[in-house]
Amino acid sequence: MRTEAAAGGGAIAAGPAPPALLCFDLKPFLAALTLLTLLTAAWQLRPYQSLLASPFSACPDLAVVKSTSLPSRLVSLHGKASSSSPNASSPPKQQERRAAPEPDPNRREFRAVGSAAVLFVQMGAYRGGPYTFAVVGLASKPTHVYGKPWFRCEWVPNRPANASASPPPMRAANTYHMLPDWGYGRVYTVVVVNCTFSAAPNADNAGGRLVLNAYYGRSPARYDYLYCGSSLYGGISAARVREWMAYHARFFGPRSHFVFHDAGGVSPAVRAALEPWVRAGRATLQDVRAQAGYDGWYHNQFLVVNDCLHRYRHAARWTFFFDVDEYIFLPDGRTLEGVLAELEPYTQFTIEQNPMSSRLCARDTGDPKTDYSNQWGFEKLVFRNSITGVRRDRKYAIQAKNAYATGVHMSENVIGNTTHKTEHLIRYYHYHNTINVLGEVCREFVPVPPKGGLTWSEKTPWYYDDSMKRLADAVREFEKKAIGNVRV
Repeated sequence: MRTEAAAGGGAIAAGPAPPALLCFDLKPFLAALTLLTLLTAAWQLRPYQSLLASPFSACPDLAVVKSTSLPSRLVSLHGKASSSSPNASSPPKQQERRAAPEPDPNRREFRAVGSAAVLFVQMGAYRGGPYTFAVVGLASKPTHVYGKPWFRCEWVPNRPANASASPPPMRAANTYHMLPDWGYGRVYTVVVVNCTFSAAPNADNAGGRLVLNAYYGRSPARYDYLYCGSSLYGGISAARVREWMAYHARFFGPRSHFVFHDAGGVSPAVRAALEPWVRAGRATLQDVRAQAGYDGWYHNQFLVVNDCLHRYRHAARWTFFFDVDEYIFLPDGRTLEGVLAELEPYTQFTIEQNPMSSRLCARDTGDPKTDYSNQWGFEKLVFRNSITGVRRDRKYAIQAKNAYATGVHMSENVIGNTTHKTEHLIRYYHYHNTINVLGEVCREFVPVPPKGGLTWSEKTPWYYDDSMKRLADAVREFEKKAIGNVRV
């Protein structure tokens, strides 16, 4: 049989083979299958916490993640290092407890993973006219519903081929956005941003690019403090303007700006005194001489201050209105930030006046030949009117975003409250009529009275007050560092 099978070309069996199941015992097989099913079910029903505690877990141990300085948002994305790795070994639990104190069970941690909706998704940008662009896109709807996002447009011109430097960017005069989808947006909503420039971008056809900046939160003010000056007219002393500007540039700090209005009083000498500050970006000089054709009160002061209010309405946190013969002063060593923080709940506050003599100067009786000509005006005019209980003009500061209109001495058209009880916080020294004195301001020298004493002149009692005098050296040093040596 076997020989024939081999010779017959590999027939395995000469006769019919019995079925395989007939030779297989089903009972042991069913028992093994049942046991395997029960083990699988028991494994699937284990608690989730036990899975994390398993040595086979792929989730990292917090101590290991911290020791390797991984970001907290990557905790669920990185596996724990193998204990067999030579670069990672698990320290004993006792050493872990000694290295770090037990965490407070009542202090909860919040771990961010992933990212929410983006702030802006641009689809297209189009020029709508010589001065305008429209940028179309999507934005996070919750951000626009519950937040205050804002946008800013800039035109960045290309550098001309024959120029050594690129022209400065041009910022849009007005940028506003619209949500035109009637609130139907879901995670994202449609946003159309309009960019309007005061001058035509790419007027020279040199090319450039439009840059749209998107921000979270409210638009921050460009400056902390802005000065809106009244109309400058008549013969104005360049020396007094120079001193005034240096003093207040130091007083308000680098995040401040000064706006002057030339109504015919800015001579070449006054312009030369202001020009270094204009070049430094600290001041703006606007020519409003054309107002002379329209008869208004004091060279249209009300017109000028209202234009300044609205032109720079959102440019600063606080806008100050006072004249160039008036100096803001903080008594008792206060700081401007501290004073304005205390006055923050008010839309407007007025400032009490310290009236100063415009002719009396103090002379040291021990040195009667001292030359005072090189001293600054506020340095040598040191006599303050001591009469109290008299109503005097006040000047003021305002949060311009909450004002509809304004005046010379205060605004009567504001949203919010006004306070006048500020004499313990802030004052201003008024050197009346000195701004028009082109020569020496000292017209009468008197000895320094004893402490607490008064000097009588023109039937008026004057108190010796050297508060401003003591600041003169610091102001001169500041001016030199800010704009260099100045000659007026």
